[in-house]
Amino acid sequence: MQRITARALADWLADAARPRPFLLDVREPTEYEYCHIPGSQLIPMASVPLRLQELPAPGPLVCICHHGGRSQQVALFLESRGCSGVYNLEGGVEAWAQVVDHTMPRY
Repeated sequence: MQRITARALADWLADAARPRPFLLDVREPTEYEYCHIPGSQLIPMASVPLRLQELPAPGPLVCICHHGGRSQQVALFLESRGCSGVYNLEGGVEAWAQVVDHTMPRY
């Protein structure tokens, strides 16, 4: 599993020459409704094993949660299932709000 900072992810998303990563938000629906990175797809952590077919194979795929802990667990799980190109967003949406989108609600 690779790690990516909020700034590096923002730069990647802004670079039209790079393939856009699949943004996998593993938080709960109420958290996602409150705030999320534009373009991210919600698949709560507990649902990921049942919805693997919805994920791109191979990546790139960036796992996202509130602070980075749940998403790290999902990223490691995906790698154990043979997924490649998996990243964990360090600091989660909290880091995104602090570094990239200062208008994003925080909790």
